[in-house]
Amino acid sequence: MKNRRESLNVLPEKEKDKDFEYVKRLLPYILQYKTRTLAAICLLIMAKFATVAIPMLLKEIVDILEKEQGMALAIPFGFLLIYGSLRFANSMFQELQKVIFTRVRYGIMRRISIELLSHLHSLSLRFHLERKTGALTRDIDRGTNSVSNLLNYLLFNIVPTFVEVALVSTILFTQYDYRFAVISVVTLALYISWTFFVTSWRMKFRRAMNQKNSAASSRAIDSLLNYETVKYFGNEGYEIEKYDNNLTEWEKVATRAQLSLSVLNGGQALLIAVGVTATMIIAADEVSQGTMTIGDLVAVNAYLLQLFIPLGFLGTVYSILKNAVSDMERMFAILDRRPEIEDKIGAVKLNINKPSIQFKGVDFSYEENRQILFDVSFEIPSGHSLAVVGASGSGKSTLGRLLYRFYDVQKGSVNIDGNDVKNVTQASLRSIIGTVPQDTVLFNDTLYMNIMYGRLGSTKEEVEKAAESANLTSFINSLPDGYETIVGERGLKLSGGEKQRVAIARAILKNPPIVIFDEATSSLDSESERAIMDAIKNVSTDRTTLTIAHRLSTIVDSDQIIVLDAGRIVERGTHRELLELEGRYAELWMLQQADSSSPPPKD
Repeated sequence: MKNRRESLNVLPEKEKDKDFEYVKRLLPYILQYKTRTLAAICLLIMAKFATVAIPMLLKEIVDILEKEQGMALAIPFGFLLIYGSLRFANSMFQELQKVIFTRVRYGIMRRISIELLSHLHSLSLRFHLERKTGALTRDIDRGTNSVSNLLNYLLFNIVPTFVEVALVSTILFTQYDYRFAVISVVTLALYISWTFFVTSWRMKFRRAMNQKNSAASSRAIDSLLNYETVKYFGNEGYEIEKYDNNLTEWEKVATRAQLSLSVLNGGQALLIAVGVTATMIIAADEVSQGTMTIGDLVAVNAYLLQLFIPLGFLGTVYSILKNAVSDMERMFAILDRRPEIEDKIGAVKLNINKPSIQFKGVDFSYEENRQILFDVSFEIPSGHSLAVVGASGSGKSTLGRLLYRFYDVQKGSVNIDGNDVKNVTQASLRSIIGTVPQDTVLFNDTLYMNIMYGRLGSTKEEVEKAAESANLTSFINSLPDGYETIVGERGLKLSGGEKQRVAIARAILKNPPIVIFDEATSSLDSESERAIMDAIKNVSTDRTTLTIAHRLSTIVDSDQIIVLDAGRIVERGTHRELLELEGRYAELWMLQQADSSSPPPKD
């Protein structure tokens, strides 16, 4: 079985540095904005040239002031204007760069976010049943934000910093004693080596922080999603304790990460201090010997500050970039996962108005050591109905999932009009099937939007007609906001029966040639069930219908009924034929009839 695992919780076993790989993967997104990116880089380089020119100007001003005491205010005035202009140009170029590149940053974040959501929708049902929503959300948020950080700091901090370092080193080497350039280059090399070494070492703490943080977030969101269950059993303290345990682990790793950051910063500060001190000692000696002017001393000091201040920030930037790469690691791990179910090359589109369904010798298991279906074969002729009954866990709902091709069978085939569902496009397959699931989950939106979700773009009249057919109109009219009522997250503001009727209205609105009812009346009381059965019959008319039923009273009119027991078909026939067999179906019927005829319990 291919791609049996799509779990988010396991990173690749072989840890290796993927910094360049991740940067390379961002290049296609950057190239979509290549004009803006190049313009922004050019502006920053211009800003750096303005910055490098400032110390030379300061040298001239100081030298003039030293030599021409009497004309001090008149002679350097022009230089002072140029000095102010260079300062302004430096700031202006940087702000223009931000204006130009803002659209690039947020545009790339938007594209990656869309790609992520699209990819998540393409992954299999197995993946989404196993995922941890909180951890997944956290990973995605950190990943998309890290893309912005990586672009911003890589292109507009590291690259310009190295441009500035190259310019300053060249000036020091050509204009002054070679020792200045040697000390600067050696200090730079030691600084970068120390930064890279320590930052690479401390990344394990950052990865651990991300994992612990995601685990804590997952725990918190899971407890909130199950708010009612927590309250039912009074387990608030247990949930808080589990959350605190996760945060305690995160706190320990975060403390180590901060300690390692202090080690990094302390080493960087020491190297800069030694380099600056050595250079200034040489410069002071040169001035005392008359080989350098006071202006030269000021210029060298200014260049050293320009050289080492960006380097001090470079260490922080490199840490941020490594953190960004760590955050992107899990985001790209999601994007790299292949869907378990994919369209075959050359898959055809289904365009069938009155399809038939065939299951031929189907074997299926969710896990290799737990088989669910054994040699299941049946046919539903076009426009006919088939019901499936059996005990919980017998494999009834699995039939609907296989028909939708949420999973592929291990043996046999599932066909629509003789077309194996493996050979058709998933979009066209699912477009001709409507379903009313056992557990209806609604969007946190209005009733109107949740019904219209069955066929986006439907008119108001079509939505209202579908609601009426699903016996929803009187309920909706009783609400203060009517169709504009917000149903709450996952539809928690509605009862089970109300949610089920919304699902039926969706199916009616979609108007598909195949309909699956997966225990569609399981959440309805007897009165609502009788009312809704007429709607179900209307939906089923002239459609190929698969009904997975718990209440046998709802499927007595089905053209055929099959009984599943432990994944095998043990009986098949009409309602009357199965009763005459006096087998498993007759036993289930008698049990349900006895339950329905029992007197209500006394108060």
